[in-house]
Amino acid sequence: MRHLLLGNEAIAYGALSAGVAVAAGYPGTPSSEIIETLLEYRDRFVQWASNEKTAVEIAYGAALAGARALAAMKHVGLNVAADPLHSAAYTGVVGGFLIVTADDPNMWSSQNEQDTRWYGLQSYIPVLEPSDPQEAFKMAKEGLMLSEALEHPVILRSVTRVSHVRAPVVVEPPAPPKFGKFARNVERYVLVPQNARRRKAEVLRRWDSFADLSSRFLSIEGDGEVVVVASGVGYLYAVEALERLRVKAAVVKVGMPVPLPKKLADVGAGEVVVVEEGDPVVEMQLRAMGVKTRGKIDGFFPKIGELTLRSVVEGISKALGLGVRLPDPPTPPLQPPPRPPYLCPGCPHMGTFYAFKIASAGQKVIWSGDIGCYTLGINTGQQDLATHMGSSLGLGMGIAVADREKLVVATVGDSTFYHAALPQLIDLKTKKVPLVLVVMDNEYTAMTGGQPSPSRSVPAERLAEAVGVKHYVIDPADLKRSVEIAKAAVADAKSGEPVVVVSRRPCTLEALRHARRSGFKPPKFYVVADKCRSCGICYNVLKCYAIAKLPDGKAWIDPSLCSGCSMCAQVCPYDAIKPTEPEKVGKWLELWSQA
Repeated sequence: MRHLLLGNEAIAYGALSAGVAVAAGYPGTPSSEIIETLLEYRDRFVQWASNEKTAVEIAYGAALAGARALAAMKHVGLNVAADPLHSAAYTGVVGGFLIVTADDPNMWSSQNEQDTRWYGLQSYIPVLEPSDPQEAFKMAKEGLMLSEALEHPVILRSVTRVSHVRAPVVVEPPAPPKFGKFARNVERYVLVPQNARRRKAEVLRRWDSFADLSSRFLSIEGDGEVVVVASGVGYLYAVEALERLRVKAAVVKVGMPVPLPKKLADVGAGEVVVVEEGDPVVEMQLRAMGVKTRGKIDGFFPKIGELTLRSVVEGISKALGLGVRLPDPPTPPLQPPPRPPYLCPGCPHMGTFYAFKIASAGQKVIWSGDIGCYTLGINTGQQDLATHMGSSLGLGMGIAVADREKLVVATVGDSTFYHAALPQLIDLKTKKVPLVLVVMDNEYTAMTGGQPSPSRSVPAERLAEAVGVKHYVIDPADLKRSVEIAKAAVADAKSGEPVVVVSRRPCTLEALRHARRSGFKPPKFYVVADKCRSCGICYNVLKCYAIAKLPDGKAWIDPSLCSGCSMCAQVCPYDAIKPTEPEKVGKWLELWSQA
């Protein structure tokens, strides 16, 4: 069967064709579609986990019991799962265990662009790297089968230009899911030091055999005095660049970059050019084998961002001394206006940020942020730091105890709260750190496509109550009440007491989809020009991006963007903002709350 698939979809279909029975992941661009696709197959156990560590542990445990299992995440998620990842190499597995990571070179939707292949070297786990969706399908299938044959986990490393490109892919029908039965083996599975030492020796012995095995994923095409070694999408760029440069070369395609086959030590009598996406992982291993290389280490190719055809053409030209430099693209006569990312019009986070901005007015506030939609509070001046999942509460507590003159307001989304902030919630209580933790619960993992949030089953306020932290719940669509409660929370923190505020209303985009399915059209709001006094509260303080500032300072609401949230009407001190259909406002707010 031939289908037009995203690379991530191809990975899912490859796993299905190998009989994957258990799959778990945590959503994160550019990896989310892998689990999304697998969720459609109800004869297998597939779930979104609360974080990547949990996802890897579920798949790891299933593979120990003989099932074929997969865990999927973006590159930074593997940091969270690093502990079980390393242990999996020591114990090995019985069924197949494939860990799929989607790296994000150039950080299109990430806080860094780390290269997953380093984890393969560090944890002694082989890494497969496809160059296109068809190969992604093939390697996902082969990776699971190989893992089971070797009784060892395997990593599949994708990148944005493989995960999110769409191409024709020949797929095979899903195979029946392969479950299993756990067999007790204390010396292998209980990693007390005595057992772990023996298992480490076994891992090193197996690692040498993996280097020979990786030759199965090696191919050589073309001939010539020039030798180019390439992996992943770097292979596709290299082939096209050589064609454009009219250079005859032998191209060595590396499908398993970790570990490299030992036979690569003989690939070139002189120097080889190395083209790879990410860090110089292949090049470093080649140099360790004694091969002279020209690649990223010496600056022939850029060390940051994604590879492009231009960078590869110029890099190969520089490496071969050809002197080719492509002309700069023409500059258009008119540049498009900047379009910074912003909270969607009507986003409940917009109301939450407004409520705490008003409630903390006059205070010296440090806004400790996190990873998610609400990071866009940077546009309202309410994100002073946001570095990783869980940074809001973790870093916020450190700042609160170090700088006692300021009020710390830590903002975290519901999915991130369950992912990374629960252990910190314990410390917030036991150490009695005086700050306000705002859990911005829109009931979906909205930034990565609207996956369900654990908050629907385990409300955050119940956890705060169980821990013994004072807590409040607000509805950000009711701004007057939200401001009152936010002021009470700020007062609690200023008095030295930690406090949690759960701000709950579903994601507006999901609510609008729900409305469309229900055949309901939400009301729009408009500005009564004669009443508007150009105060700017709606477009400068509430900061709704459906509202524009006209040349005379008056507000104008774009009806194509307005979601009917009513927040602008609530904050207008001159009653200048009205609904087009007043009778619909109450019904819409109720429908929205149930999305």
